[in-house]
Amino acid sequence: MTLNLVNEWDKTFPKSDKVNHRKVTFKNRYGITLAADLYEPKDAEGKLSAIAVCGPFGAIKEQASGLYAQTMAERGFLTIAFDPSFTGESGGEPRYMASPDINTEDFQAAVDFLSVQKNVDPEKIGIIGICGWGGLALNTAALDTRVKATVTSTMYDMSRVNSKGYFDSEDSEQSRFEKRKALNAQRTADFKSGNYALGGGVVDPLPEDAPFFVKDYYDYYKTNRGYHKRSLNSNNGWNVIGCMSFMNMPILSYSNEIRSAVLMIHGEKAHSCYFSKDAYENMMKNNPNPDNKELMIIPDTVHTDLYDGGGKNAIPFDKIEKFFKENLI
Repeated sequence: MTLNLVNEWDKTFPKSDKVNHRKVTFKNRYGITLAADLYEPKDAEGKLSAIAVCGPFGAIKEQASGLYAQTMAERGFLTIAFDPSFTGESGGEPRYMASPDINTEDFQAAVDFLSVQKNVDPEKIGIIGICGWGGLALNTAALDTRVKATVTSTMYDMSRVNSKGYFDSEDSEQSRFEKRKALNAQRTADFKSGNYALGGGVVDPLPEDAPFFVKDYYDYYKTNRGYHKRSLNSNNGWNVIGCMSFMNMPILSYSNEIRSAVLMIHGEKAHSCYFSKDAYENMMKNNPNPDNKELMIIPDTVHTDLYDGGGKNAIPFDKIEKFFKENLI
């Protein structure tokens, strides 16, 4: 599949003069071509440690993941920020679908790509997953032994939120039955129409009585701070049925078997903080290598502060840099 890649700089963050940037593509094992931005330190020599970055869930590489990738390249790593299958500039039809299997594979395909770059040490590859891609990064780390270090930032467990609702408020057989019934009715309607109905992105205009986390997302995706024309969350969202397979396919079943290093970062005041706290606790149960795992809670920080710093430099890039330099060995 030939992708239409935008050549001009169209990110939500300024371009750094400390790194070289170019677009690259690679295929996953399902034959889907993924698009990525590659960032490398200027005047770098020898084989570098490398990092693949993705997320947030429903975002694109021109938003938070690109900011993380460019910043880590400024700090000496070769990095890529990629669009997952079915979204952004990447391939895959139909559009705006998500899959716990294929999206984990997307991360592994990024590792494939980095492993064969002439200026990358294949023994020094890490990954960063933001929001829903934090859970998928943990899932990848449990599966892919080539990943030597993993950072999750403001993580969502997409299986949990789809099957149990926010704060586990829909955690009952009856609730899941009603959700499955509605989603499968939508499948029939989509098949009849020949199109997939979109679920809608972040609500706009913002209701006065919107929950805090909805306001938090609005402040990022619907303002100049993070809006992008290709971003699902900034516009019409995923397909209504786009994420349904997450409901009964837990993605963190073997997280406690991750032997490589993991740093989980979350904001103290984020509505989503319970995802990281619980995932960390589960990861540590009988883990064969618990000493290289850490949960870092950032005070006075909400969910989207860790997308772009929230205007207060909330992203602990010094800590992330130190973590990768210590563990990509």
